[in-house]
Amino acid sequence: MTKAPISLQDLRRNLYIKAKAEASWRFWGLYVHVCKMETLREAYRMARSNDGAPGIDGVTFEAIEQSGVQSFLAQIRAELVTNTYQPMRVRKKEIPKDGGRVRILSIPSIRDRVVQGALKLILEPIFEADFQGGSYGYRPNRTAHAAVARVAQAIVEEKTRIIDLDLKAYFDNVQHYLLLAKVARRVQDDAVMHLLKMILKATGKKGVPQGGIVSPMLSNLYLNEVDRMLEKAVETTRRGKSTSVQYARFADDLVILIDAERRSDWLVKAVNRRLRQELAKLRVVVNEDKSRMVDLKQGDSFTFLGFEYRRILSLKRKWRPYYAPKLKKRTALFETLREVFRQHVSWPVKKVIERINPILRGWVNYFRVGHAGRCFAMVKHWVEKKVRRHLVRAREGKGHGWTRWSSEWLYERLGLFNDYRLYRWSGTKAVPAKYVT
Repeated sequence: MTKAPISLQDLRRNLYIKAKAEASWRFWGLYVHVCKMETLREAYRMARSNDGAPGIDGVTFEAIEQSGVQSFLAQIRAELVTNTYQPMRVRKKEIPKDGGRVRILSIPSIRDRVVQGALKLILEPIFEADFQGGSYGYRPNRTAHAAVARVAQAIVEEKTRIIDLDLKAYFDNVQHYLLLAKVARRVQDDAVMHLLKMILKATGKKGVPQGGIVSPMLSNLYLNEVDRMLEKAVETTRRGKSTSVQYARFADDLVILIDAERRSDWLVKAVNRRLRQELAKLRVVVNEDKSRMVDLKQGDSFTFLGFEYRRILSLKRKWRPYYAPKLKKRTALFETLREVFRQHVSWPVKKVIERINPILRGWVNYFRVGHAGRCFAMVKHWVEKKVRRHLVRAREGKGHGWTRWSSEWLYERLGLFNDYRLYRWSGTKAVPAKYVT
């Protein structure tokens, strides 16, 4: 195994350029780059920055660094080069979902995370060249906020008939043979294909593990033909700068928007039919109970990425999109915070605030791009009341201490989270709108 003369960054750029220039090109000689120490070191750095719990072997990052990262990576490389590497079983963890359901999170060992990360570093630029513009899930330089803004812009353009599809247990039902065939269209490297097959089989006979490093890329690849079909619908209906169809997909969350003109009535049925045909080829099941057709002009609403969308009439008597945090998301936030207060009832208030601030910051940062002013005001007031009750209980008193402690004291002295700014999407980025007071 010789060291490549170009850096990993240059290699990834060259792979992307070649894949973009030649859509039918099949890449070979990739495994040697997966095994390079440069690639493994970068994969370890990414895994370390994400931190995360140990896998089924119980090995932590601290233990690895205590015994030496270089020797840890050298052992992985030796196993890869001699074809003796075997992935470990993943550790399963249940994550609660709405309605009492659970999502099974699969946690690979750190050793396997490094191998998956190395494989992703080499394969990602190849498949990124093939992915479509409406796909946003877990891709470089693409965010959920951009997908949210894309849907809002489509509503501005009078695309008010919505096909809202829910894919049933999508990640658990990805067919390995179909996925590997899609990879093989671009990869002509037996060693890479064997490694990828071992990673997939380590988690079962089908499905991609939620928690695996390569899973987001593979799940996007699996639905790429669906995206192609929708992109074709967008371009086929284009009239100058306007189109009759738009869509956005983030992982398995998909929404299609079609304009309200009568001449587009056939499109609703045609797109819906073609979409289901493509999903059937992949053996992806549509959850009919949660899938529906929505007409915003009839006062309906739909949800996408945690936001609830509807149309409202502005003060200037123009229809505009309105998207705010879904009620269930606010309820889930309150329940999470209640649990923190419940578990730490005897803790000093500053310690409790240290626990709740990251939760609040993450939730607010995600939803601040929508019309969340009223919701943020409610959240801010609710959190302040809970902190005040914590202070009063510690002194065995009653009430909320509105006269005893000022709000400024809570936010400035105790450091309670107070950044409830709203943002508006402008071009390719979100810009501050105003504070919630």
